[in-house]
Amino acid sequence: MDLGIKEKKVLVTAASKGIGKACAKAYAEEGARVFIASRNQTKLEETVHDLREQTGNPHVMSVVCDLTKAADIQNMIEEIGRIDILINNVGGPPAGNFADFADQDWLKAFEQLLMSVVRTVRAVAPGMKQQQFGRIVNITSSSMKEALDGLLLSNTFRPAIVGLSKSLSQELASDQILINSIGPGKIETDRIREIYQDKASIEKVGKTIPIGRIGQPAEFAKAVLFLGSAANTYITGQTLVVDGGAMKTL
Repeated sequence: MDLGIKEKKVLVTAASKGIGKACAKAYAEEGARVFIASRNQTKLEETVHDLREQTGNPHVMSVVCDLTKAADIQNMIEEIGRIDILINNVGGPPAGNFADFADQDWLKAFEQLLMSVVRTVRAVAPGMKQQQFGRIVNITSSSMKEALDGLLLSNTFRPAIVGLSKSLSQELASDQILINSIGPGKIETDRIREIYQDKASIEKVGKTIPIGRIGQPAEFAKAVLFLGSAANTYITGQTLVVDGGAMKTL
């Protein structure tokens, strides 16, 4: 299948490792011009080197950006220029219950999870409207559909991204801009390895998933790749969870 993204300009945020890096790799393999963003310049440079080596695509570039800062986001978009495909990804907030969080914790999570999406979409939408093409994929979490124990901040703000995406899908569809939300279940990233600590524990958790194992970042990236491609011509305003069948919600 021709995904229609060769030479398209793609921005993947929080892409120096894990799911973000896997998504950037998927687009680079298809010949897109890929920009990856993160706060750590050293790690970004390492990731750019890795992706160029792994994909043979010399058009992988990096931009330093703190997604909690409006000025950083604006500067990032101005540096890159017109963007065809935006993949919004951001790290998760700390775990905890209601009594654990003060106002500053709520405000930080608000800036990190929700306002980062608001600001990136606001920055790229005019260019997408002008060219009458755009794809936006907001990477969230399975908590957008089912609350997860001990993850109150995520449970609050991830569904807010879904509401935003649904509303934007209605507003932007006439300009041929499609926007969807996609949430990972248990995907084997550094965060999962930190939580479960060893391979045996990861395998044990994997056996509780209907498909029988924890997912890999590259598997998740395949879904992001399609939703954010020109091959997707009619899917917008939707939510998709990639979790091996773990969730029981409809």
